[in-house]
Amino acid sequence: MAVPSDTPANAAEPPLSPVNSHNDWDPLEEIIVGRLEGATIPGDHPVVACNMPPWAARMQGVAGGFRYPRRLVERAQEELDQFIALLESLDITVRRPDAVDHRRRFATPHWSSRGFCNACPRDSMLVVGDEIIETPMAWPCRYFETHSYREILKDYFLRGARWTSAPKPQLTDALFDADFRIPEVGEPMRYILTEFEPVFDAADFMRAGRDLFVTRGNVTNRMGIAWLRRHLGPGYRIHEIESRCRTPMHIDTTFLVLAPGKALVNPEYIDVDRLPDVLSSWDILIAPEPNPIDEHLLRITSMCGKWLNMNVLMVDETRVIAERHHTDTLRALERWGFEPIPCDLLHYAPFGGSFHCATLDIRRRGTLESYVD
Repeated sequence: MAVPSDTPANAAEPPLSPVNSHNDWDPLEEIIVGRLEGATIPGDHPVVACNMPPWAARMQGVAGGFRYPRRLVERAQEELDQFIALLESLDITVRRPDAVDHRRRFATPHWSSRGFCNACPRDSMLVVGDEIIETPMAWPCRYFETHSYREILKDYFLRGARWTSAPKPQLTDALFDADFRIPEVGEPMRYILTEFEPVFDAADFMRAGRDLFVTRGNVTNRMGIAWLRRHLGPGYRIHEIESRCRTPMHIDTTFLVLAPGKALVNPEYIDVDRLPDVLSSWDILIAPEPNPIDEHLLRITSMCGKWLNMNVLMVDETRVIAERHHTDTLRALERWGFEPIPCDLLHYAPFGGSFHCATLDIRRRGTLESYVD
């Protein structure tokens, strides 16, 4: 079969990929920002409920599948619009997913579900160099989430990016421990996931050039880590960060790389004496306690815990977008030599996160390097 003349496969030289991102601090040029339209409260599947306090899980069981309260959506949308305007004022290209009605039910041969939202592209896609990897997520309500990004992904592919999808999981009952309960402090860690098949969220990984850091948790299992390690090959190393969180999910409120040789850690979840040896020469910055949040509705609807003050977005090695409310964190960033850019995104928490979660950096001006011993 003849290849159409307008496809990259027929070009004399491969096109220069619009996707190029090796770490979280090279100068940011293009980014995907999530969307709130059509957001639906996730259902009460055990893999969703296990990361929530019992009272919140009970509430979720009643509200799952319904739209978020308008009051929450409107406040979050206003802040999101301001955040996008800030990015564009910094000459950063912003791409957005399609709006989706997440209340629509879908099914596989094994189960059915409604959706969630596409507020957090950081979870469903991992950028490593010029490659975008669609991740095999463990929440059934997120099974088709990357479809809302397909127009963007096809555009990047046609312009030269590599586009990969990890094995689509079955998400049958065999993946989930039916007897799981959250471990008490002092008990050995356990997770709701079995090793039935590989699953992982991209947000459980942090990139530092040839080295990636990962936390195993309730959406990422050992088999998922092994799949990514084998897929990336010998040019990369993946190091596990041990978390003391009893309900671990996503690394970017536990361990965040900010610049070459600088990492921000959560003092509640991380024992700095147990970090991987490759970080022995790094400056380990201890995150300050988050400033209290007095708004009752926001406190009871956030699914991200209190440490979202750590969920910052690096514009380059110095400039960092951080939550305006968390003034202690802003001052700490200044003491460490960064230039914080305050912005509001506090009301995004009920939809899955803050600045780091809400974005996926597509192109940063830099090359693949090693930053660890």
